[in-house]
Amino acid sequence: MDKERELPQRKRLRLQNFNYSSSGAYFITICTKDRKILFSPVGADSISARMVERTFFETIQQYDGVDSPIYVVMPNHFHAIITISRADMESAPTVSEIVQAFKRYSTVEYVKMVKEGKLPSFDKQIWQRSFYDHVIRNRDDYNEIYKYIYENPMKWKFDQLYTEE
Repeated sequence: MDKERELPQRKRLRLQNFNYSSSGAYFITICTKDRKILFSPVGADSISARMVERTFFETIQQYDGVDSPIYVVMPNHFHAIITISRADMESAPTVSEIVQAFKRYSTVEYVKMVKEGKLPSFDKQIWQRSFYDHVIRNRDDYNEIYKYIYENPMKWKFDQLYTEE
């Protein structure tokens, strides 16, 4: 293939040579495909936001030593802190495995709700292909991210992921 026809390369989002199953805390952000508004307006209760919360909670419960002290469903994205405590476990899931399971499970549930007429249809996929992650390095980093997630609904109109609802 000549250079003019080569496809653009996706940027690597993960740290090279980092074990994403090691004990620690990770900040994740997952956006809907094309940042489409699929979940409730900020502050509103909706069946789609409750489904995302439920599937996230059920997903992390499948893994020993995995927890989430805070998460938030926004109209076109999802933020969470995921903690992994390996302790004496020989293997632990990676952050990518947890996110992939959540995206898969929430998509299946969303499709069911579309078929039941509870949610509007969507174009091929709910979530974007990848996700953003940040390895939380210390207590100050953790506290700053926790506050960001907690305050995100209040600051929605100023958020970089904001689009008109």
